[in-house]
Amino acid sequence: MLKVRIIPSLLIKDSLLVKDKQFKKDRIIGSIISSIKVFNSRKVDEIIVLDTQATNINQEPNYDLINQISNHCFIPLTVGGGITKIEHVSSLLKSGADKISINTSCINNIDLIVKIIKKYGSQILVASVDVKKINEKYICFTNSGTVDTKQNVVDVVKNLEKIGAGEILITSIDRDGMMTGYDLDLIKLISSNISIPIICNGGCKSYKDMLDAINAGADAIAASSIFNFTEQTPFEAKEFLKNNGVNVRI
Repeated sequence: MLKVRIIPSLLIKDSLLVKDKQFKKDRIIGSIISSIKVFNSRKVDEIIVLDTQATNINQEPNYDLINQISNHCFIPLTVGGGITKIEHVSSLLKSGADKISINTSCINNIDLIVKIIKKYGSQILVASVDVKKINEKYICFTNSGTVDTKQNVVDVVKNLEKIGAGEILITSIDRDGMMTGYDLDLIKLISSNISIPIICNGGCKSYKDMLDAINAGADAIAASSIFNFTEQTPFEAKEFLKNNGVNVRI
């Protein structure tokens, strides 16, 4: 059995570290580099860095910033935001990214996703899927949660698995930043329909929330607010999970 990963999810806007609620109301936290340095020493397995505005303003990834981040990051680094061409992937990998995360093009430009997988392999791609619950159905949104695609999440993730995505980062927009726990029904729904790894994101307030998500079918835990706004730490999270029978890397 693969070890469950603990992954801080860090959002950047105008090169600053921010955190929002339900993809709105950005709150500036501070320096992304300072945060990266802290997580280097906190036993995290990976770090995800997502630019929250690059796609919406038709801006390429900030390669200089990613290069700065990678120079200080001694943990596998996943980068997302503004990736609309295969050349962007090449430039991000040269800037120090280990994997890339794509959201909008996973629905709007499947041909690009296929090309990326064909050139770099499935392991390079974290397919990011942002979801809202509407009339008891889970619907996918793109462009940082601003565009309703009208597409059911099950259809989207099944197609991403079919074309070769390495793993799925599933984010509940409703739970994002609210610290009310992960959407366990969403995790169960996704895990029952695909076999590739699932990274759950959105809503974590406690170590027990992480355990509940794993029991619901998540293969990895992404979290932000719990690490930015509480005294809880990735290392303590792993200790808790280990003591509850979860296979983690200590």
